[in-house]
Amino acid sequence: MAKKVLIVGNGGREHALAWKIAQSPEVGKLYVAPGNAGTQEWNVAIAATDIPGLLEFAQKEGIDLTIVGPEAPLTLGIVDAFQKEGLRIFGPTQEAARLEGSKSFAKEIMEAAGVPTAQSRVFSEPEQAKEYIKQMGAPIVLKADGLAAGKGVIVAMDLDTALTAVDELMDGSLGESGKLLLVEEYLEGQEVSLLCLCDGEHAVALVPVQDHKRALDGDLGLNTGGMGTYSPPPFWNPELEEEALRTIVQPTLQVMKDKGMPFQGVLFAGLMLTKDGPKTLEFNVRFGDPETQVVMARMESDLFKVLWACTEGQVENLKLAWKKETTLCIVMAAPGYPLAYAKGIPITLPEVPAQESVIFHAGTALSQGGELQSSGGRVLGVTAWGDDLNQARQLGYALVEKINFPGAHYRKDIGVKGL
Repeated sequence: MAKKVLIVGNGGREHALAWKIAQSPEVGKLYVAPGNAGTQEWNVAIAATDIPGLLEFAQKEGIDLTIVGPEAPLTLGIVDAFQKEGLRIFGPTQEAARLEGSKSFAKEIMEAAGVPTAQSRVFSEPEQAKEYIKQMGAPIVLKADGLAAGKGVIVAMDLDTALTAVDELMDGSLGESGKLLLVEEYLEGQEVSLLCLCDGEHAVALVPVQDHKRALDGDLGLNTGGMGTYSPPPFWNPELEEEALRTIVQPTLQVMKDKGMPFQGVLFAGLMLTKDGPKTLEFNVRFGDPETQVVMARMESDLFKVLWACTEGQVENLKLAWKKETTLCIVMAAPGYPLAYAKGIPITLPEVPAQESVIFHAGTALSQGGELQSSGGRVLGVTAWGDDLNQARQLGYALVEKINFPGAHYRKDIGVKGL
């Protein structure tokens, strides 16, 4: 029987997941809620956080597997709601999703699991945080405790920036997310995103990715949700993967299971490769964005079968197949992003050579006349692959040049760290 799949979300990650799931011979019907212009053929007009609406749709349509893209529905308990009704869903429960929903909770779990991570302290009073920062000095890292869509982290290279950051993160503009502040030691090294598929007990790593978080070339400017990625980073190797699974991922899964909240879904470990080995910067509890774009482009295995195995507790038996090519994703954002930006900018896309590239939609929509336009901050994920990083960069940036998107903001140095 051909299976019915529902993907929840509307970003670049969800377009990449849909693009890959649609290639599975097992899948007969695909839905994306609410989706974007890139997933138009599969879209259902239900918001990602409308859990009753999604649940009703899944029951009515007889959905065989639901895949949750963004963190918000996970932290709201979509998995619990679906499981309660006997529906199969890929992602962690509301309790387990606190690994991303609360930075202080994640630190407690890391501590209990003996996971290598940055030293940190949690504050509820701005003045106490400032006193501590003055003692510690800069560089130092400040993180709002709750979800802040990639905007809740400030890496302060000097004391003035750090002290100002306390006020910025705790001034109430982030709501509940800014009630607690995590102040953390600054770790040096190369940053790597390692996404692992988990079934509550076992984990299998996907290919490693390097993300570019800052808005401007040379890692300058404000933190964003991610301006581009590439895979594989040349400084990664099988020994590092084994070490990360053994010292970080597996102990975390064990503690979560011991605490009665087994973790099923994607455990995304943000790692810093320090001189003392990999250390954990943070955990996310879902596919990364824009990491997913390059991971899906490299995956040869059937994603539907792989995620089904996770929901069956069969991760131990998974053998994943990957393309050898280097893959690169360049995010094209609206002018002004990550601050205030315009929407409704008309976009014209070129024909794309499918054997070497794909344009994933993120913040896009169709106008009433059916014209493609921007509807968000990060708008397109231009993804290309080649024999090596140089070739992937050339193909990716050549494709960016062909896209008509007035005022588009993008970094020109995606992948340069890997050269």
